[in-house]
Amino acid sequence: MAANEPGQPHPVIAGAPDYSIDLATPTSALAIGAHPDDVEFGCGGLLAKWAAHGCVVHHLICTDGSKGTWDVDADMAALAARRQDEQREAARRLAGANAGEVRFLGRVDGELDSDPATRGEVARIIRELRPQVVLGHDPWKRYRLHPDHRHAGLLACEGIVASRDPHFFRDHGIGHHRPDALLLWEADQPDHAEDVSDFVATKLDALAAHESQFESTMKAADEAEFAAFEQRVRNRLGDLGRPFDMDAAEVFKLIGDL
Repeated sequence: MAANEPGQPHPVIAGAPDYSIDLATPTSALAIGAHPDDVEFGCGGLLAKWAAHGCVVHHLICTDGSKGTWDVDADMAALAARRQDEQREAARRLAGANAGEVRFLGRVDGELDSDPATRGEVARIIRELRPQVVLGHDPWKRYRLHPDHRHAGLLACEGIVASRDPHFFRDHGIGHHRPDALLLWEADQPDHAEDVSDFVATKLDALAAHESQFESTMKAADEAEFAAFEQRVRNRLGDLGRPFDMDAAEVFKLIGDL
């Protein structure tokens, strides 16, 4: 996979030996993505693994994904509706019976901001769903081109701070909630690896639910190109797992002191 493709970092970045390995399966998790498909790219293998062991997996998608096409004549409202359907199907494929809620903030693609009002919405959802672990984009990734990924990452981090403190957004009328851990994907300095060797196929199946993104994001205009995309993902996860004697891994920045 090229350096600017979404999801997991380049193996050269992720090869350090001082990693923690495999968190205990949480009771519930909330993955916060900028667009439909970002969660599956960033942590789909891990979410599938946790769900297989009983974790309830929730999704929060920040934007409508309405600009996820190179077609200048595209019906953006129709694309946004289609991408919500694709995201719900991807969540079902990842987690099966343990698929939780799929929530959408509905911000316009490319116009997401980590402003106080949006932070309050994210904090409210964290308080309502009460996940044990939150996952999101690393907002401090260097040379990031897409602003939505940066803002979605900030919203995950700042939403946790607002959710955990009883004096933030008291108008919510919901008890505060402090997750046990935050995992950030796309990290320049990951320090935690998860063995997803048995869940690569599930991750790929969930990514395949995002059919509207085959050409624009996955560079797959036909079956042969989609097969090549799947092989790139397998290769990347295999390269990430090699330093840990895993057939496939996803790696993250782990923040446990929340």
